[in-house]
Amino acid sequence: MKIPAPDQLINRELGILEFQRRVLAQAEDSQAPLLERLRFLCIVSSNLDEFFEVRVAGLKEQIRAGVATPSPDGLAPRQAFQAVSRLAHKLVEHQYRLLNQDLLPALARENIRFIRRTHWNEAQAAWIADYFFHELMPVLTPIGLDPAHPFPRVLNKSLNFIVELTGRDAFGRNTGMAVVQAPRALPRFIRMPPEVAGCEWGFVFLSSILHAHVGELFEGMTVEGCYQFRVTRNSDLFVDEEETKNLRQSLQGELPHRHFGAAVRLEVADNCPMETARFLLAQFELEDDDLYQTQGPVNLVRLMQVPEGVERPDLKFPLFSPALPKQLVKNADLFAQIRKDDILLHHPFESFQPVIDFIEQAAHDPAVLAIRQTVYRTGTDSQLMQALIAAARAGKEVTVVVELLARFDEEANINWAAQLEEAGAHVVYGVVGHKTHAKMALVVRREGAALRRYAHLGTGNYNHKTARLYTDFGLLTADEEITADVNSLFVQLTGLGRASKLTRLWQSPFTLHAQIIAAIEREARHAAAGRRGTIIAKMNALLEPRVIAALYDASQAGVHIDLIVRGVCALRPGVPGLSDNIRVRSVVGRFLEHSRVFYFRDGGTEEVYLASADWMDRNFYRRIETCFPVLNPKLKRRVINEGLKPYLRDNRQTWEMQPDGNWRLRQGRGAPYVAQEELLKLKQS
Repeated sequence: MKIPAPDQLINRELGILEFQRRVLAQAEDSQAPLLERLRFLCIVSSNLDEFFEVRVAGLKEQIRAGVATPSPDGLAPRQAFQAVSRLAHKLVEHQYRLLNQDLLPALARENIRFIRRTHWNEAQAAWIADYFFHELMPVLTPIGLDPAHPFPRVLNKSLNFIVELTGRDAFGRNTGMAVVQAPRALPRFIRMPPEVAGCEWGFVFLSSILHAHVGELFEGMTVEGCYQFRVTRNSDLFVDEEETKNLRQSLQGELPHRHFGAAVRLEVADNCPMETARFLLAQFELEDDDLYQTQGPVNLVRLMQVPEGVERPDLKFPLFSPALPKQLVKNADLFAQIRKDDILLHHPFESFQPVIDFIEQAAHDPAVLAIRQTVYRTGTDSQLMQALIAAARAGKEVTVVVELLARFDEEANINWAAQLEEAGAHVVYGVVGHKTHAKMALVVRREGAALRRYAHLGTGNYNHKTARLYTDFGLLTADEEITADVNSLFVQLTGLGRASKLTRLWQSPFTLHAQIIAAIEREARHAAAGRRGTIIAKMNALLEPRVIAALYDASQAGVHIDLIVRGVCALRPGVPGLSDNIRVRSVVGRFLEHSRVFYFRDGGTEEVYLASADWMDRNFYRRIETCFPVLNPKLKRRVINEGLKPYLRDNRQTWEMQPDGNWRLRQGRGAPYVAQEELLKLKQS
């Protein structure tokens, strides 16, 4: 199969930034609740942080190494970096303009005010001075820059201030410059008492307080300027899995270095003189393209505390209670219900509690002999992990495959691994060179003279918090073929030997890619023979060139292809003679679209699969992934009707990708239809 030509593919990094623009559009939507708009603005900043820490850091490493080989889209690392820099600067400028010109004035009209230094009245200034002397000054350490005090090590994404000074200190020194680092424990904005603020929710930025009183840290000297700055660093961890003797110990030793990786971005306040900004760039070995001047706080992520803390339900999305499947409303015995039939869960519209109950009931059921589960991102306060610990302490055979290299969750996973081992569970860390990204749990239960297996397979993480924010599917089943396949996968992960042939599941890195290609080609054969060929696939990202080539071929054969891709998509839809029959949509709304659903019409049999994997190189070749069929006809119809059709119909939060890679908000005729809202109504009825 031919790999697509470079002009037939979209660059990955540029595609990620285009997704951030779609998220930012949610913050612009005047019909969305005001505090939720602010939340979307903060989400963009959080996403950009990770983008620089990982993707831009990777480009910079390639440039430093002299790599000139272009990626499949034809851009060499330096070309990609330059294009990324241009688009990222525009995005950040747009973000702060939206904050200052739209969101902050709208919040002020709702008596949620950020009171600027130039607007403090006498009472506010007195309260702030008292706060500075009693709460801030005791924990601040000014560092004068001179030969005895070189430029300090600056933590990744920490808030700092560069201070310009004149005069001489107690020792006769006149260095002219100092750095003040704001401890991470300090809040980045402080709520004033309503009687002082003059409104119910009045806040002042930490940076404003420090600007007003920074001179108190340099007695006898004159502050000529004080400017906030923030540096973003490469946060990828390097652990040589082939050489290390103990992955957990090696990772624990590497984690502290994440705070001091190579700098990749410098953010400074827009009032910072260019001479000072260039001084900072030199300290971090950065260039002008790496400088981002902000018209406001350099870390908008911290503003997330406003929608979380301000008690204004009228300015937030309405609360909802996730539903329970009907068969579980009256009968809490999960194993009895799973024996009767498979149970499909659609989060967050349906509760994640049955998944927790599945493990908790297994932990306390004397008939259960063994529990096995994978852990990728489970959080720091997981009921599931506590249930597994309880099961191990009760003497059950508990095996947990913990992925220690789940980026930014390494520390939490290390802690859970240690607790599980102390409780007597078998803890393994997957396969060297392959992240264990599959979401699966297996329970072995004695029932009469026989053993029966029960399994949970999902598209999302075992995390009760994100299960209320991400759309995902989960399947509870006692199907003998599926549970046997899950058992084989656990044996493969914990032991040694060749990969066994699976009956129902497709698995990375062995069969998933080939099976996806085969399913696409099968639809092409149907179309070539004059039958309907249809593919509908929903995922987070589409990048793998050979899958894209197969989709292009299928389009040319007459297959109708609808792709619902939340994030980056390297495929170009609607190109005459190449992808005329392919449409690509992206739905961005209240919940993060996270489920992976693959539909192939297959001559009318309608094959439906759910998966933990996107269609990316890493998911096909460098991860342990599962893709599992929905066999029950009623549940299959539910996946189609809930996981695919509403998103094809959505005309309010759907973006359509153009052949040139740009995205356009879909303007549908007729009554507005919002997929996520309709699914909430369906489950609440």
